[in-house]
Amino acid sequence: MNALRDILSQGVQMLLVLLLAPLLTGFVRKVKARLLRRRGPPLLQPYRDLVRLMRKDVVLADNASWLFRVIPYLMFAGTWVAACLVPTFGNGLLFSWSADLIAIIALLGSARFFQALAGMDVGTAFGGIGSSREVMIATLAEPAILMTVFAVAMIAGSTQLSNVAEFMGSTAVGLRVSLGMAFVALTIVALAENGRIPVDNPATHLELTMVHEAMVLEYSGRHLALVDLSSQLKLLLYVSLIACVFLPWGTATADAGVATLAFGALLFLGKLTVLGFLLALFETSIAKMRVFRIPEFLGAALMLALLATLLRFVSGSL
Repeated sequence: MNALRDILSQGVQMLLVLLLAPLLTGFVRKVKARLLRRRGPPLLQPYRDLVRLMRKDVVLADNASWLFRVIPYLMFAGTWVAACLVPTFGNGLLFSWSADLIAIIALLGSARFFQALAGMDVGTAFGGIGSSREVMIATLAEPAILMTVFAVAMIAGSTQLSNVAEFMGSTAVGLRVSLGMAFVALTIVALAENGRIPVDNPATHLELTMVHEAMVLEYSGRHLALVDLSSQLKLLLYVSLIACVFLPWGTATADAGVATLAFGALLFLGKLTVLGFLLALFETSIAKMRVFRIPEFLGAALMLALLATLLRFVSGSL
């Protein structure tokens, strides 16, 4: 019975992540529209867009290679696996042994690498611009998130997410300045990695400013649906990561019953609602910055992560 419960819990986790990703994107769009005093699209519009794209035929450029056709599937698989490894409603699930922060960063980096290759494969000007900007952002964001992981790992004593969540939810963590710095650094990296304001505007196609959209302009049909779903999964992943590491309260333990797991799932939905609302509020209250100021923005995240690691190292040696 325990093995069956573990398999069902892990299956629910994978299905829940896949179903909630478009809903989170639609919720953020709806809240942003309401804050701007507009009606906005329906809450379920991302689902309709994905179904509509799945029904359309794929149009490929004459010079598109086999890699251009395969990359959407690789991006979706890598992002979905990474999102499923983050504990949402319960710790100690069937695949929790592989839920390592370094492994999740590696999966996201692989998906980003393939996306940049797809932008350059056809040889269009927009694709090359978007890929170069994406790689530039990645070279600044990845050191920041790695240092954030090191700071959290030094505090929790592990890079395994279930262990980190259990420690952060206990009374042993206390009030730490290094955790606050790591939280701000991870938030900045999440905004940059998902192409949100102020780094990028996901609702525009201006050729002088777009990053993510420039790399996927040549995709259509089911390929574009997989790319869009990968982006939605990536947003859910970072929101879940913030909730898992810094808001782990209410997460069920490994030996919890069905009622406790259901309560953890409801609490996870509440966390997504609050964090999604805060994201929409932040995006409506700030303007998009120039591309040349992005290194300063991500440099602040790297400095905060470095300071968090240094403070934890110094305080631990006293």
